[in-house]
Amino acid sequence: MLKLENIRVAVVGLGYVGLPLAVEISRKFAVIGFDLDPERVGEIGSGNDHTGEVDGDELDAAIGRGLTFTSAAAGLDDCDLYIIAVPTPVDRHKRPDLSPVIGASRTVAAWMRPGAVVVYESTVYPGATEEVCVPVLEAESGLEFNRDFFVGYSPERINPGDRTHRLTGIIKVTSGSTPEAAELVNKFYAAIIPAGTFMASSIRVAEAAKVIENVQRDVNIALMNELAIIFSRMGIDTMDVLAAAGSKWNFLPFRPGLVGGHCIGIDPYYLIQKAQDVGVHPELVLASRRINDRMAEHVVGRVVRLMLKAKIAIAGSRILVLGLAFKENCPDLRNTRVVDIVREFEEYGARVEVYDPRVDPGQAGALGVNQTAAPAIGVCDAIILAVAHDEFVAMGIETIRGFGRKGAVVFDVKHVFPADQVDGRL
Repeated sequence: MLKLENIRVAVVGLGYVGLPLAVEISRKFAVIGFDLDPERVGEIGSGNDHTGEVDGDELDAAIGRGLTFTSAAAGLDDCDLYIIAVPTPVDRHKRPDLSPVIGASRTVAAWMRPGAVVVYESTVYPGATEEVCVPVLEAESGLEFNRDFFVGYSPERINPGDRTHRLTGIIKVTSGSTPEAAELVNKFYAAIIPAGTFMASSIRVAEAAKVIENVQRDVNIALMNELAIIFSRMGIDTMDVLAAAGSKWNFLPFRPGLVGGHCIGIDPYYLIQKAQDVGVHPELVLASRRINDRMAEHVVGRVVRLMLKAKIAIAGSRILVLGLAFKENCPDLRNTRVVDIVREFEEYGARVEVYDPRVDPGQAGALGVNQTAAPAIGVCDAIILAVAHDEFVAMGIETIRGFGRKGAVVFDVKHVFPADQVDGRL
């Protein structure tokens, strides 16, 4: 079994998960970061991370400690421990797409040597590591599982844009394919994560723990969203209701909202797929996904009704959407549901502009979104505050209202402002 002393680590995938991990590993071990995208490798190699997860000083310090980056697979040839941190998306039919993790497994298998340990951090369904990834590693390497190489699973818990709950401050779940491998993987992460580790009883348990973290949040937010729909029909402000209910000690503080990103809006489909494979129809999980995926429709419906009450014609109207990222204070556009708001209004014949100071205009354009460099003053018929970036909070309601014509509708999806300062809230 591999010893931790003097090991060389490779992190495969340098996005929101892989790059912060590589930086922390560099404090204790020799590490190389690998990514298929040469532009990404060049960007971070020059000390810049467009995701904002690692600042320039942190990145420069890690590079100074010996952290290197490459898009050439040959750079993986002398490594002992491989950590795969690539995306696991769904396809257009909402089915799990394991091609990135399978591709990463093939790449690693081509270079790993006897005694290697491969740890997966990508979110998958229970069983995927041993049922899907291990056969790829064996076939491509010619090595035998649990004799010549070992695997582990340690799910990522990165929360994009969160400057409080960082990698090193979150307990790391670990697991391994044998008791010895599990112990090694646990010791490795314990060396770089001050918050500590939790060794799961098996890889399948660790995989299941990860996927239900986000399923639980998805289901709870879906309940809040359904309540918001009910209360809007009753003319009751949802946030007033939640404030009152929250006075009880055991009331859970979930809020309604758009559910996007690469975790809550995606991970449940991995559990759904596996549940169906074993003959279980996960009714609550599926219903929650349907509710959350339709919230943009509800938001647009609310705004349209407010506009009609104000005698504002929808067709040809100008709509300003503030925020495009899937959550506040980050540039992450993965699975953002704000795009659904844009599309819904466009179907009504409205002209929609989006302003998000954190999002690269080129990335917005790739989604087919018209992002303005700065909102025009006094021209919009409706303004939707879709993402609670600090920049929008700092603007204040008067500045935001100033983007609209006299009588324009302001709708606050994220409950940034009190109910009496806006025309509607989710």
